Amino acid sequence: MQYSAINFPPIGEVLNWKPLFFGGSSFAFNKVGLITVLAALITLSLFWIAGRQKKMVPTGVQNLIEASVDFIDKSIALDAMGPEGLNWSPFLTALFFFIFLCNVFEVIPFFQMPATARMAVPAPLALAVYATFIVVGVKKRGLKYFKDAIVPPGVPAGVLIILVPIEILSTFIVRPFALAIRLFGNMLAGHLLLITFTVLSEALFVKGIGLILLPLPFAMLTALTGYEIFVALLQAFIFTTLTAVYIGDSLAGSH
Repeated sequence: MQYSAINFPPIGEVLNWKPLFFGGSSFAFNKVGLITVLAALITLSLFWIAGRQKKMVPTGVQNLIEASVDFIDKSIALDAMGPEGLNWSPFLTALFFFIFLCNVFEVIPFFQMPATARMAVPAPLALAVYATFIVVGVKKRGLKYFKDAIVPPGVPAGVLIILVPIEILSTFIVRPFALAIRLFGNMLAGHLLLITFTVLSEALFVKGIGLILLPLPFAMLTALTGYEIFVALLQAFIFTTLTAVYIGDSLAGSH
């Protein structure tokens, strides 16, 4: 995809990729779909390989997965969910890896797109988390979960008239939207920023003044690439942490 001079690519080409397979049908499969499938396959493969290796001193993939699980245990699961969080470590670790891989494809040649910059990926993830913490709450406390979630104990009846609608809104409506929009917005913003500096670097080179000015946008592009890898990691961490917090709330009981 070439853009000479300083013509920014049409926004339709930035956000909507042409189908790779089955174009024009209900089963159209584009680059975002490919990234999502690859991220899932890589995540499953890493866990499968690590599970087959039984070395006393872990190396390679086994070392990576064990270190990741240990990090999730200490930094997320135990802090957000208490001792019960250890039972959720495999789920949280897999979620972290999947989101990170979906994000980091942004800086990989040919792909150059974070799957999470399309709402079709963050939205189902957020809905899955939403369904999970509700099911966990109901399984733990039955239908009393909903009362515990929206009616804090010891609050005067007069205050509950105001507080209950706020709790319903924040717990059952805002949470999934906030999860999806946070991930989507941050990854889309970074994607557009990288495209801007890529187009600027190419434009300066094509114009023949690159020898003088190209190093500046190129240096910025290199720095932004490193920054986007950090953002990919950070957004995966934030999404996983919030998932643990929400499930932990359901496990903990009333406010």
